[in-house]
This record gives sequence, structure tokens and C-alpha cells, in this order.
Amino acid sequence: MTKKTFLFFTLALAVVCTNAVAQERIILLNEGNWQADNGRVTYFENGMVVSNSWFRDVNGTKLGDTPNDIIQVNDNLIAIAVNWSNIVQFITPAGKAVAATEDVPNNRKLASDGRYVYVSSYGHECGTTDGMREFTKGYVAKIDTKTFKVVDAVEVGYEPEGIAYYGGFLFVANTGGYAFQENHDYETTVSVIDADDMRVVKNIDTGQINLYGKMSQTGRYLCINSPGDYYNVQAATIILDCEAALKDGERCFAKLEYAATYNTTTTDGMFLAIGSRYSYITGDYAFNYITIDPALVIQSNGTEGVEETLPGTMRDDISRMQMPYGIYVNPYTGYMYATDAASFAEGGTLYQWTPQGVLTGKYGVYINPAHFLALPPDGHFTGIHSIETEQAPARHTTYNIAGQPAGEVRRNTLYIKDGKKYIRK
Repeated sequence: MTKKTFLFFTLALAVVCTNAVAQERIILLNEGNWQADNGRVTYFENGMVVSNSWFRDVNGTKLGDTPNDIIQVNDNLIAIAVNWSNIVQFITPAGKAVAATEDVPNNRKLASDGRYVYVSSYGHECGTTDGMREFTKGYVAKIDTKTFKVVDAVEVGYEPEGIAYYGGFLFVANTGGYAFQENHDYETTVSVIDADDMRVVKNIDTGQINLYGKMSQTGRYLCINSPGDYYNVQAATIILDCEAALKDGERCFAKLEYAATYNTTTTDGMFLAIGSRYSYITGDYAFNYITIDPALVIQSNGTEGVEETLPGTMRDDISRMQMPYGIYVNPYTGYMYATDAASFAEGGTLYQWTPQGVLTGKYGVYINPAHFLALPPDGHFTGIHSIETEQAPARHTTYNIAGQPAGEVRRNTLYIKDGKKYIRK
């Protein structure tokens, strides 16, 4: 084969290969600074930060103040809770804004059944299609994604946080997090709501206060963090079995003496967690890094099922961060991510690992990078719980001039992407 023929062959191969679907497509919410109205969205694809202001790039406007959760609803819709702007923003997977619901002030976390979006709120009023509703405690609102209107709402505990959908029911972790400044105690309950008629059917008392933060879900199991009271009540983790919770009289949760401040679900049904314990007494942080087998934890009532480890070099890499601020596993590929918020006032860093825990790169992002969503490689969202556990390695759509997948995209180098040549400046 002549040199000229070989070059033509490799370029043709590269063009054919670039038709492969992008595997690593991550949307990352950067919270920005509270009350600064500078929340931003990072879009990361196949080893490259495409943009750290993706929402503005696509829509020509700001996202808002302190985005704090993101979920995919169906093939065509994503929901983002923008807490201090008091909106639930809806976008397409391409980032285009399609609607914003403004009737759920102080919104927190999101869940969906594919038609409705459910959002927890610390607020005490909610505008619905039947008029304004007022609550003594916090509540969960139900948004119809056909109209983007709140069609119902129900009171739960004070300052509800994490929310998950399972088998037609919503599981809502109550914090009581304003106990230090309001006339009520910390909460210890998980409220169970019939999602159809928005009725609380039971409250599960875990005995652990302040069930705070986003909860991870793998099938019937939930991972719920508790930071304690930052003084004398230590942080802990509650593993809850939704299936058992729906059956009267069955033990449905176990308590672990670890924090799970930032937690995520793996492709094989485990939980990974970075636990951060902060003490107002000492002013110090203490961290733990754990892998949780939820079925074994429930079976053993918490005496088994926890390993103080993370895959590969992940634990060591995270332990060297200035301030870990998020952890995530792409459910479609198994690639793993975590973020470092550094000083909380400057740009943070996104880390990526292979499914085996090999660090592949660090990427500059925006202020307080915290909340992740992986887009499905084929564009078809089936719901996280129906994703197969055996995952193929990620493929690339960026290739070098020899037609080989580009692992690290270097500056001032010629590449081919989507059938076109470009130079990474």
C-alpha cells in the first residue's frame, strides 16, 4: 500500500468512526455563589469540556441562582431545580429551554415517573391549578409536564430534601434543617406518598435526625445521608428498602455509622459515597470513602455490606482534593466522576475515572460544581433502573489524524470530530 493510499484509508476510517454515538455526555450543574445569580451549566463530552456556560450559550440567558438538582424526565425533557430563583427549569437534551415553573418557591430535589415531575420544597405556599395552597411544614409539588403547571401538592415534614419514585410511591426525606433558627425540632422521618392522589400514606421514623441532601437510588434501595446536628449528633447513613417499606410490619431500613454527604449509584447496584463530617465545635472536616452493598446492609441490619474503599485510585485521588463536592457514575458507561469545589469561591475541577478507577483527566469547571446528569448515548432514555449492569467501555467521537480514538485531547493538535477536521487551540 502506498503512503498516499494509506493516508486516504486512515482518513476515511476516521470519518466512518466518527458516526459512532458519543458515549460520555455529562451535564454538570455549577451552583455558583448563593444569592449571586451566577449558576452555570457545564457540558462535557468524551474527554472535553465543550462549554462552562452551556445554558447561556444555547439560550442567550442566565440559568439562575443556585441550581441544586437535575433529572431526565423522558427522551425529550430534562428538569432542573433552581433553588434561589424559585423556578423549575425544563430543557431539552440539547439544552434548549422550553418552560419554567415558578409556583414552587425554595424548591430542592426532583423525581419523575416519566409524565409528572415531583419536587420537594422548604416553602409554605404553592400555586396550583386549583389555587394557592398553604402549608405549615414543607411540601412536595406535582408538575404536569404537558402543561408545566403544578396540579397538586401535599405537606410532608419540615424542610424536605431528597425524593425518589418507586412503584407508584414517592419517598421523601425530611430534614427539619431550620431547627436551629425556627420553632421546631429536627425531623427523623421519610414520608411515603401515593403519587397518584398525592396522599401521605405513612411516615417511617428512622431515629436519625436531619436526613439531608440528594438520595441515590438503585432499584428498591435508597441511600440517605444525615449530617447530624454538627455538634453532638454524629453523621450517619440510612439505607432504606422501598419494597419492605410498603409492607406493614417489615423492617425496612438500617443505619450506618458513616456519612454519605455525596453519594451515587454504580452500574452493579452498589452505592459509592464521600462522607463529610463537619463539627462547629472543632471547625474541622473529617471524611470517609465507602462502597455500600444495600441488599447486604439490609439483610445484616447494618453489620455487613460496607467497605472503606472506592474503585482503583479514586479514593486516593479524592482524598487529595481541597474540598470534594460531588460524585457520580455514568449509568450507561460506568465511567466515574467527582468534583472539587476548592475554596467555594473560585472555579472548581471535574475529575474522570474509567469504570476500573483509573484517573483519565481533570477539567476546569465553574464555581461549586455539584450535580450531574449523564445523557443516554443513543438518545433514548429508559430510566436509570432499567439500565443493564454490564456496560461496554466508552467510545469516542474524537479521533487523531491516524483515525485512532483520542483519549486526551491536546492543545494545538489536529483532530477529526463528526467528520470534520479541527485544531484544539
